[in-house]
Amino acid sequence: MNGIIVVNAYTTTKSELNQALRLQEEFSKLNVSINILHTDEIAVLIEDGNFSFVKNFDFCIYLDKDKHILEMLSKLNIRLFNNAKAIEICDDKLLTHITLAQNSIAMPKTIGGVLCYYPNVKVKARILDNAEEQLGYPMIIKEAHGSCGKGVFLANDREELEEIAEKVKLKPHLFQQFIKSSKGKDIRVIVIGGKCIGGMLRQNDSDFRSNIEIGGTGKQFTLNKEQIAICERVADILNLDYCGIDLLIDNDNKALVCEVNSNAFFAAFEKITQINVAKIYCEYILQHIYKI
Repeated sequence: MNGIIVVNAYTTTKSELNQALRLQEEFSKLNVSINILHTDEIAVLIEDGNFSFVKNFDFCIYLDKDKHILEMLSKLNIRLFNNAKAIEICDDKLLTHITLAQNSIAMPKTIGGVLCYYPNVKVKARILDNAEEQLGYPMIIKEAHGSCGKGVFLANDREELEEIAEKVKLKPHLFQQFIKSSKGKDIRVIVIGGKCIGGMLRQNDSDFRSNIEIGGTGKQFTLNKEQIAICERVADILNLDYCGIDLLIDNDNKALVCEVNSNAFFAAFEKITQINVAKIYCEYILQHIYKI
């Protein structure tokens, strides 16, 4: 029994590697050999219509967001955790929103940003007019790709909206309703194999973003039936083996899906909830691959 865990070529710090190292640790306890490989170590070669990779492994846990290597890996007869389509959808916040909206999942009101290909051309006023009219202030602006709170901005008025829109206009992005009741806080839920394993309340008193990586704190949170149901349905819609789902709570105490992360970090989650996320994920993979 053997597998590989793939991380980005430039991932080197212990905190960034924690996820892979914890999974390797738990797999070793289950007598499964795991190699952690950076994307530059899997020797991608395209020749005569064929793909050449490191081989002789039973499964791959893909913890990067390089969609091209992911797509080529998916052409091999190898089980990917998560699958390529699920990772690609989750890596694009707007595509995630579109996919979930088609399945009647409750989320903040969102407007897709219009891409600009000309650095010296200002964002059209009617784009900002529409965002103002539909969403009001404060307003969230997000780059479609990013994690740990990066590329997420808050506009309090037209001047700030114009400034942020100029900053993101050359990248895929979106405008989103600000849920005031969830300012600086959300609920991080981990789902493995279609089942919620627990929740963590994240809160940041000095920032509108709740991410622990930028100063937020966490504490154990007991999910209610509605929150469990919506998270398990999201994982099913996106066909995810593993994911972290961020929930916002509106003024009516209704759960709104904010984002879905297909390779969510779980170091803080394990520490705060005392739930062994790595072990549960490893056991799920073994049952799925080897039926044990």
